[in-house]
Amino acid sequence: MTANLTERRTKTTTQRRTDHGVTGAPTTNHQECPRRISTQELCLVTRQLATLVRAGMPLVTALAAASDSLHFSLSTQIIQWRDSPLSTIFSQICEDVRSGHSFSEALARHPQVFSDLYVNMVAAGEAAGTLDRTLQQLARVLEKRIHTTQKVKAALAYPVMMMAVALGVVLFLISYVVPSLTKVFAELNQTLPTITLALMAVSSFMETHLLTLIIILTALGAGLVLAYRSPQGKLIWDRILLKIPVLGDLLLRVTIGRWARTLGTLLASGVPILTALEITKGVISNSLIRQGWSQVQDAVKHGENMADAIARARVFPPIVTHIVATGEASATLETALVDLADLCDDQVDTMTKTLTSLLEPAILLIMGVVVGFIALAILLPIFEINQTL
Repeated sequence: MTANLTERRTKTTTQRRTDHGVTGAPTTNHQECPRRISTQELCLVTRQLATLVRAGMPLVTALAAASDSLHFSLSTQIIQWRDSPLSTIFSQICEDVRSGHSFSEALARHPQVFSDLYVNMVAAGEAAGTLDRTLQQLARVLEKRIHTTQKVKAALAYPVMMMAVALGVVLFLISYVVPSLTKVFAELNQTLPTITLALMAVSSFMETHLLTLIIILTALGAGLVLAYRSPQGKLIWDRILLKIPVLGDLLLRVTIGRWARTLGTLLASGVPILTALEITKGVISNSLIRQGWSQVQDAVKHGENMADAIARARVFPPIVTHIVATGEASATLETALVDLADLCDDQVDTMTKTLTSLLEPAILLIMGVVVGFIALAILLPIFEINQTL
C-alpha cells in the first residue's frame, strides 16, 4: 500500500509543470524567484528543517521557523533582518501546507528552486512516514554536491589565474615594451639577430591587426557558443572533454559520483525505480553519458538487468558494472550505489590534486619559455651594440 502511494505521488511530482501549476497542488499564483537560489542556501535550510522535524516539531511550525531563520542575519555587532527570496518561498510553502496540501505538492509549485530529485524524495518520505530521515539524506546529497563542485573549481582556479596573468604579461611586453625598443634598434642601423626580427614581426602584427584579431576571436567564440547550444555540438564537445587526459577522467568521476549518489538516495528513499531512473538522467550534464544512460533506462523499462544494460552502453567504467551487478544480486543496489559515489568522490580528491600538480609546473614552464624568448630577443641586440662600442 505504501509503495502504491509513493508511486502515485512521484507520478504527480514528476509531471508537475502545467499551465497553471502542479496537478493536485495549490492553485495560488506564487511569484517567480527574483534571483537564483544557491545550492548552499538550500542545503542549509534543508538541514535545519530536518533537525526541527526530527525533534518532533509539526511540519507547519518547522516551515515557519525555517522561513524566519532565512530572514535572520548576524553581522559583526548588529542583529538584523534581511530580505531573502528563499524565505518568501518557504512562507508560501508553509501557507500551502497549512491549507491542507502535502509538503511535496507545495514544493512542486516552485520548480525553479526544487528539483525533481528534491520533490520526489520528499513525496517518498511523506508516504513512508520518514520525512526527517529523507530531509537529512537530501541535505547530505546537496552537501556532497557542493563539496565536489568546490574541489573542482579550486583545482582549476589557480591554473586559470596563472594563465591569465601570463597572457597579460606577454601582451604588455609585445604591445608596449617591444615597439619602443624596436624604434631604438631601427635608428642604430644594426644587423639584428633572427630571434629579435621574429619578435619585432610579431609585435608589428599585433600592433597593426590587433582589432581584427579581437573581432576574429570574438566571432569564433560566439560561433563555438552557438554550436555548443545545439544538441549535436554539445555532444561533440562533451565527447572531446572526456578524451582530454586527466581532466576527462576527472569529469567522468564527478558525473558518475553525482549519478550514483542521486540514484542510490532515491532508491533508498522508496522512490520507484523507473521514476528514479528518469530523475537521475536530469543530473547527468555530459551529453554522451546521458545518451548512454537513456539506453540503460529503456533496457530496464523492458525488464532487463541494469548491470548488463550499463555494460552494453559502453560509457561507464567496468567498475560501475561490477558494483551494480553485485548490488542487484544481493538486493542492496541503493547501498552499492552510495558506496560507488563515495569511491568516486575519493578519486576526485586524488585527481584534483594530481591535476593541480601537473598544471602548475606546465604553466610556469610555458610562461618561462615565452618571457625568456622575449627577454633574449631584447638583450641580444643590446649585447652586440655594447661590443661594437
